[in-house]
Amino acid sequence: MLFSEVVETSASVGATRSRLAKVEALAGVLRRMTAPAVVSFLVGVPSQGRIGAGWRTVLDLDVPPAARPGLSVSDVDDALGAYAAIGGKGAAARRVEVLRALFSRATAAEQDFLKRLLTGELRQGALEGVMLDAVAKAAGVPGELVRRAFMLSGRLPETAVAAMTGEAALAAFRLEVGRPVRPMLASPAESLHDALAELGDCVVEHKLDGARIQVHRDGDDVRIFTRTLREITRTVPELVELVRGLPCTSVVLDGETLALTDDGKPRPFQETMSRFGALLDAASARRSTSAGDVRELLLSPFFFDCLHLDGVDLLDEPLRDRLAALRRVAGDHVVPGAVGPDEATAAGVQAQALAAGHEGVVVKSLDSVYAAGRRGRAWQKVKPVHTLDLVVIGVEWGSGRREGLLSNLHLGARDPDGGPPVMVGKTFKGLTDELLRWQTRELLDRATDRGGWGVVVRPDLVVEIELDGVQVSPRYPGGVALRFARVLRYRPDKDAGEADAIDSVRALLPGAPGPL
Repeated sequence: MLFSEVVETSASVGATRSRLAKVEALAGVLRRMTAPAVVSFLVGVPSQGRIGAGWRTVLDLDVPPAARPGLSVSDVDDALGAYAAIGGKGAAARRVEVLRALFSRATAAEQDFLKRLLTGELRQGALEGVMLDAVAKAAGVPGELVRRAFMLSGRLPETAVAAMTGEAALAAFRLEVGRPVRPMLASPAESLHDALAELGDCVVEHKLDGARIQVHRDGDDVRIFTRTLREITRTVPELVELVRGLPCTSVVLDGETLALTDDGKPRPFQETMSRFGALLDAASARRSTSAGDVRELLLSPFFFDCLHLDGVDLLDEPLRDRLAALRRVAGDHVVPGAVGPDEATAAGVQAQALAAGHEGVVVKSLDSVYAAGRRGRAWQKVKPVHTLDLVVIGVEWGSGRREGLLSNLHLGARDPDGGPPVMVGKTFKGLTDELLRWQTRELLDRATDRGGWGVVVRPDLVVEIELDGVQVSPRYPGGVALRFARVLRYRPDKDAGEADAIDSVRALLPGAPGPL
C-alpha cells in the first residue's frame, strides 16, 4: 500500500466533524491494509512507539520533496524502525541521515504528515475509539468483540489484524499475566446520594490522591505498569518486593500507589509521580522536602480490584467476587471502604477519606464486570469540588510580574469523535512562580506556532482544573465556558485520550443530564 493513501485518509478524517464520515474513511483504507503500521500511522504514532526524534531535529530538516508518491507504508515503517535502532557514537548524525533519506522520497504532503507524526502533532488519543469502530466496520465483526480484544491486547494494530482475520481470532485474545490491560475508569457523579441511588448494591471506597498502577505477578516475575500501560518496574523496587510476598502464585491487581507523610496522609501528587521519572512540580516538592529526598520516598500500594488470581481470570466476574479474591490476596493493602453501606455509613467513608487528605470516594456497582478502557456509570467518583482533566492547546505571555513567562492557559476538552480538542476556557489562576517557569519551558518545547500573544502547542499535556461550574457561551466552539477555573496540577500520568470529553463538560450545565 502506498503511504500517500494513509496521508490522504488522514486528511479526509481531519477535514470532517462527522464521526460516521471518519469511520467510513478509515474503514475504506483498512480494507486495503497490507501492513499493521497503517493503523499506527492513522492514530498518530509510529508502530515502534516513541522513537526519540527530537522536535528541533525534525523541524530543521530541509529536503526537497519528491514530485510523485512512491513510498510504501512498509518503506516508512522500516525507516522509522532503523532510526529507532541507531545508537552509540555518532548516532545523532546517522539518525539525521536516515530521516533525510526518507524525506527525500516523500512528497510535500507526505513530508508534512511525517513531521507531525514524529513530533506528536498527529497523536489524538480520542481517535482510538473512532478507529475501533472503523476496524469493526471494515472487518464486518461486532464492535464489542473488537473493543474487548483491544482491551486485552493493548495494541490497536494487533487488534485490527486479528479483526480482519475474523471473529475467532478476536475471541482468542485472553488476559495474559505480564501484559497490561487498559484500566477501567469512573464517571463523575453529582453527589454521593445520587450515586448510591443509581447503583444500588455497591461498594464505597476512598478515592486516593495517588498514581494508578497495575501489578502483574507470575511466580517471582513481577511487572508494574502505569495507567497508560508504561512499565515502571525498575523504578519501584519496594512495590516489587511487596507483591512477591503476597500469598499467591500468579495475580493481576489494579490499584493506586502514593507517598505518605509520617502521619499517614498523602504527600503531594507530584512527589509520587517523581518516582516514575515523570513531571515534578518543584513548588510542591519544596513545600515538604528537598527535590533530592522526594525521589527516595517510599511508595505505599492500595489495591481495589483483582483481575486474575492463581490461574483464574476474573475480568468477567462481578465485582463482589473480585473483591473477595482481592481480600484473600492483598490483605492490609486493600483500599479502605465499605461494602453494601447504607447512606449514613457511605457518608462516613466519604468524611474519613476527605479527613485523610484524599480526593473523595468512588462508588462501584457490585454487579459490574471489569470494563477496561471504558468510562461507564458502573463506577462513579464523588468529589467535593468540580474538577476536569483538560488539554492545554495554547498559552498567552504574561504581563507585569509574569512578563517573560507563559501564563494564561487555553484549555480544550476531548472530542469523542476524534477531532482536535474543543476549547472551553482560559485560566492563569493557581500557578505558582515555580510552576510558571516549568510551564514556560514545557510549552515552548511543544510550540507549533508562535505569535506576539503567545504560542499554540501540541495538545498532549493534560492539566487538572478546579472550577465552580460551567455556563452556556457562544464564545467557544463547544458552546460552554468554564466558570472561575484554576489550575490544581498537571497530570503526567494521563495522555490526551484520557482527558474529559466535551460531553462531560456540558453535563455540568445546570439542569443537564449526567454523562453516559
